[in-house]
Amino acid sequence: MDQVVKESARRKLSWRNCIGPGLITGASDDDPSGIATYSQAGARFGYALCWTLVVTYPLMSAVQMISARIGRTTGRGIAGNIGKCYSRWLLLSMVALLAMANTINIGANLGAMADATKLVFGGPAPAYLLAFALLCALTEVFARYKRYVQLLKWLTLALFAYVATLFMVRVPWGEALRSMVVPQIELTPDHVTMIVAVLGTTISPYLFFWQASEEAEDVTIDPDSDPLKCAPHDAPAELERIELDTLVGMGFSNLVALAIMLTAAATLHAANITNIETSAQAAEALRPVAGNYAATIFALGIVGTGLLAVPVLAGSAAYALGETVGRPVGLDRKPRKAKTFYGAIVAATLIGAGINLTPINPIEALYWSAVINGVVAVPVMVMMMLMSRRRDVMGSLIIKGPLHWLGWLATALMAAAVAAMAILSI
Repeated sequence: MDQVVKESARRKLSWRNCIGPGLITGASDDDPSGIATYSQAGARFGYALCWTLVVTYPLMSAVQMISARIGRTTGRGIAGNIGKCYSRWLLLSMVALLAMANTINIGANLGAMADATKLVFGGPAPAYLLAFALLCALTEVFARYKRYVQLLKWLTLALFAYVATLFMVRVPWGEALRSMVVPQIELTPDHVTMIVAVLGTTISPYLFFWQASEEAEDVTIDPDSDPLKCAPHDAPAELERIELDTLVGMGFSNLVALAIMLTAAATLHAANITNIETSAQAAEALRPVAGNYAATIFALGIVGTGLLAVPVLAGSAAYALGETVGRPVGLDRKPRKAKTFYGAIVAATLIGAGINLTPINPIEALYWSAVINGVVAVPVMVMMMLMSRRRDVMGSLIIKGPLHWLGWLATALMAAAVAAMAILSI
């Protein structure tokens, strides 16, 4: 009888909420600053860099799958596991850099959302900036966890705006499809820098921390769940769910990124408009070449993706900070029970908004954010790969086989990208 109950629970687990952290993580990767990167790639190089989004799909899927499995297996986020396995100064350094990069990205995203709203409705951008910052912070602090997660899932629908925009423009599909399977690489500083930018945008450290922490929190809030290392009989169903969730989420993310790059190539590059620095500029530039409807849908998509990405950026930093200092973390906790966690969310969001009201150049700030993300990503990925093979961390569920080697391949590619960025910066 007990065996029948266990098998029934497994079947229920494999289909209930099968799409969750992976979908939200993948969708948040297409944030307004990412939209700017993909738009710039399409505007400057046409279809030449479409292959990068095909190549990165299996690599980013592997890295995110590994981070999710670490969180679900151990019941801790990435920061909690690093703190257990490595020196405290290393953890503090990684988390400080992550928080800095995330805050800059939050500022860039909030600014893009405000500019996009002004583009569609008119009015003062600073007012929209403040409204979006307060909406994101207060919703993340006070919304009930299950309802909040459902809200984030619904916000992923905003990304369909970019698929819709793609079908409003004329694309030479023969050339576009050929560019996806035949890599075009020019050994020039501009071309290599853009490849590095695309890699850094699709494989970002905050995504590792967020997905692992969400998997760990799902264990915490479910009284019938235990970390997989303590309940290995649940592993087959849970690992299958994580795999499907991640593959769908990352596939959705790259499909949308590809739609943005193709749209920019078919319109902006074709019209010789090659200097796009922000997502709002991309939306404005679309208007004369693709029409008002395309520009408006593109701009509204920026707002929707920003509402999804800003909480993920703030939340991933808060999870990492809370685990580092040993404070309670989790969106399911009441604010008074996790003051450090929610305080970090509010601080990161408001400081990010404040960056837009200073003389700091947002484009230059985003550049340094990309540099910081590169600095953080490689050592974090190395530590994740090493932890995924440690039995004292993963128990009997160590990661091996193709997933293990894909993870190392992604790590090596990111290391090469960071090295290229450093060489080109000299």
